[in-house]
This record gives sequence, C-alpha cells and structure tokens, in this order.
Amino acid sequence: CHHCKSRSASAPADTSKIHYEKFWLYRHCSSLQQRDRQAQKAGQLFSGLLAMNVVFLGSAFISSMIFNQVAITLGDVWILLSILKVLCLFWIIYYLLGTSRQPHAVLYRDSHAGAIWIRGSVLLFGMCSILLNVFHIGYSTILIHCKSRVEIVFPSIGILFICTQAYFLWHHSKDCIQVQHNFTRCGLMLTIATNLLLWLLAVTNDTLHVEIESQLREVERRFAGKAPSSYPHWCNETILCTCPNTTICKVFQKGYILLYPFNTEYCLVCCSVLYVMWKNVGRRISHHHIPHTKPKFKLQGVVFGPLLGTAAVVIGACVFMIYQIQATSLAPSRQVFVIYYSYYIVLLPLMSVGAVIGTIIHALEKKELDTLKNPTRSLDVVLLMGAALGQIGMSYFSIVALVATDPRDLLNSLILSYSILLIFQNITQNVFVIDGLHRQRVIPPGKEEDTKEQNREAYSQRRVSVLELGQEIRKASLSYIHIYSHLSWKRRVLREISFFLVLCNIILWVMPAFGAHPVFENGMERSFYGYSTWFVIVNFGLPLGVFYRMHSVGGLLEVYVTA
Repeated sequence: CHHCKSRSASAPADTSKIHYEKFWLYRHCSSLQQRDRQAQKAGQLFSGLLAMNVVFLGSAFISSMIFNQVAITLGDVWILLSILKVLCLFWIIYYLLGTSRQPHAVLYRDSHAGAIWIRGSVLLFGMCSILLNVFHIGYSTILIHCKSRVEIVFPSIGILFICTQAYFLWHHSKDCIQVQHNFTRCGLMLTIATNLLLWLLAVTNDTLHVEIESQLREVERRFAGKAPSSYPHWCNETILCTCPNTTICKVFQKGYILLYPFNTEYCLVCCSVLYVMWKNVGRRISHHHIPHTKPKFKLQGVVFGPLLGTAAVVIGACVFMIYQIQATSLAPSRQVFVIYYSYYIVLLPLMSVGAVIGTIIHALEKKELDTLKNPTRSLDVVLLMGAALGQIGMSYFSIVALVATDPRDLLNSLILSYSILLIFQNITQNVFVIDGLHRQRVIPPGKEEDTKEQNREAYSQRRVSVLELGQEIRKASLSYIHIYSHLSWKRRVLREISFFLVLCNIILWVMPAFGAHPVFENGMERSFYGYSTWFVIVNFGLPLGVFYRMHSVGGLLEVYVTA
C-alpha cells in the first residue's frame, strides 16, 4: 500500500540521523544494535546509582537533623539542597541552550508523555510553591532577629529553581533525546533526586510543625495560668520567635501554612515527569506508536455524573469548612469528627460501586488491550499502585488500633468503617483506572470516513447563507442532547462513572491538601501507637494519599476521554 511504501522510504533517512549509544564496556560488541542496547542499560544503571547516592546522602542529612539538631541543623540541610539546586539549574540551562539545539537531537516526541493535565499541575503547583517561598522570605525578613540568613537565601534559590524547572518540563517533557545520552540521564536523575529530597524535607518539616502545634495546645491546657518561665525549653524557644502583632506578618504566616502542602505535590509531580523523560532518553518511536487521532476532552454525553459529582463537591466543601472552623479550637468537639467521617462513609461506597460497574463494563466490551511499550502508562500504573499504599497502610494501622481498643464506641466505629471502605475504594478504583488505561481506542475505518464526510458537508452547509445562522444556533443548542442519546449505553455509563469519580477525587484531594487532618486530632491512633510513631506513619502516608487523589484525576480523565 502507499502508506507502507512511504514508511519504508522514510526509514533509511531516519536511520542515518540516529546517534547510536556507545559505552566503553561494550565497545567490542559486533552488532551495532546490541552495542546500543547494552550502552543504554549501562547508562541507566550508572545514572540510577548517581541518584541513589545523592538521595542517601540527603536522607542522612535530614535524618541527622531530626535526631541530632545540635550537630546537623536545618541550615546545613538547606545548604546541601541549595548546592544540588544550583547544579540542576546549570544542567537544565545547558540542556535548553545546548543539548536540545544540536542537529537531530529530538527526532521523536512521546505523544503519551507530558499530558496537558500533568503539565498544568506542574504550573499550578509551581506557582503555589513560588508564592510559598515569597511568604517564607517575607516571614523570615520580619523575624530576621531570630532567623538565620540562610532562611532568605534558600527560598530565593528555590524560586529560580522552580521557574526554570517548570519552563523545562512544559516545553521538553515529550522529548526523546538522541544525543549526549549519558550526560542527559545523569542530569535528569540528579534533578529527580533533588526533588525527592525536597519532598522528604517538606514532609519532615510538616511533621515537626504539626507536632509543635499539637504539643503547644497540650502545653496551653497543662500550663494554663502559669508563667511563661514554667514552660518547657522547646516551648520557650518557639514563643520567643513568634509573629509580631502586625497584619503583614500574619498574612505571611497564614499564607505559608496554607500553601505548604502544594510544595510536596509539586515535587512528586516533577519526579514523575522527569522519570518519563529519563526512560525516553535514546528511545526511537516507530510509526505504529504514533496515534492517528488524538482524543480531546469534551463535556458532552454526560448528565448524571456531573450532577452527582457536583453535589459531592458542594457537600464536601461544607463539611470541610465546618471541620476547619471547629478544628482550630483547642478542644475540637466529637460532633465535627462524626460529621467528617460520616461524609466519607456515604461517599466511598458510591465511588466503589461506580468503579466496580465500570470494571464490569470494560470486561463486557470487545476492545482489545493495548500491549505496546508505553513508559508513561507504565509509570501511571506504578504511581497509582504505589501512592495508594499510603492510604491503605494508614487504614490498616487504624483498624488494628481500633479493634484492639473499643470498636463499639460511635466515633471509633465510624473511623473503623471509614478505614475499611477506604481500602476497598482504593482497590476498586485502581482496577477500573488501570483497566481503562490499557484499552485501545478503536475507530472503525468506515465510521471515521463517514464522520469526516459529515463534517465536510456540515461545514459547506454552514457557509451557504448567513440567514441560516439562527437555525444553526438552534441546532447547536440541541447537540448536547443529540450526542447523549446516540452514545451506546456502555460508552454512556463509562463516561458518567468516570466524570463522577473525577469530581469525587478532586474534593477528596482538596480536603486533606488544605489542612483537614482528623488523624492528627482524634487522638485514638496517637494514644495507641505513641506520639512519635503515629506521626511518622501519618506524614509518610498522608502526602502519598493526596498525591494518589491528584494522580487518579488524571487517569480518570484519560478513561473519560477514550470512552
């Protein structure tokens, strides 16, 4: 066929532009392709070892800061991370100005990588992280008498790093670089390691902030009516370096606390995009990997999903505001916890039933599975499964603590039901999303041609006369109902379920991201496992849970679009 002839004709031209990888260990390989494959594996191995050593070094610094604040201070950790940020900045600038501009550097681009929603997340969380650093600089400047100057330099370097990295990921996340393979892999792995360390530091700092805040509440209850001199030593240090009674300082403080969770999400999203770029270094994409038609998001053919999802978002927002107002008091009432967990107990079964129905519909369909190599989809599956372990792990810890104490209590029984339902919801949603991501989007050739012919006819009819403008507007107003009625029932149900789950995951992402952490306040698990142990469990599980909800939104949107 003509398509096959054109493909074979273009193959030699593309092959002549390929820069095959070389590595000194495999210079004696007889086959050029074998030498290329071995060199690629060796490059991935050495760059991975580089990232592993950097992560271990940074983790040792952060752990030493937590357990021995005299020898290793937070300022020392900031200096190490600033050095890593500067090295990453130099490499990113070199990639932008040097590597990517070389001849035949980017012959292929991965159409599955760098989806618009994930690049939009990079920009959104990046802007929030920039504001966070601005508030940090302003807050540290006001308290310069008790703050180190490193607290001003570190966020300043952070702003430059975030801006440069966001620009790099927005424009080059789809690149399959074909030159300077090993140097590019090492640069990408160094940037991944730096983002992982920034995430680990952010989680650790959040742990310390929440711990100090909770302990301060206990101190205020315990030492009520006593002089400040009778407070513990750590509490005196906290009180000496507090915000003065000025509006601007309160704004910086509240803004910093509000935007803090977005920094952890920004680091995780950047790591996922950078990992896909690392896998795509030296990758050569064949013609059958390139999609002929790219699906687009259209809010058509759905009615009940948006209605139910909007209701869940509105009710969840009301519950969130009630919780935030009550939780800011020194003694949150049991009623607010009952309302919070009751909302989850109603919503989670609905989400689970929707995911199970969607999985059954996938099984009834005759669409074939897409078995082609796709690093982006493989990473999506790994991230969904890995991030879900955060909520699942916390739920199992809660179940053990509640069953071993008093499961008959009203609040404890609600938390127990919430934990069990959360495990089931995570599993069913993962099965539904992963199954949907592996389904091929098949359009029959005859139907595709008919659609193109109909579009051409409709376009020519619209140009006939301006007098028909009113009739065309009337037809457009009825298009939503027309498309909804002509979708098959399987397609319709899948789109309804996907859209409903998208909105539900958004509200379940917003609530913990903006500070709704009942696991810190109910006191049940904390009293069972001990203060320090429970905070370690929660602050590693909670950010993963927030990231899971955000990543699920992207996967569900893709399932919705392909449906």
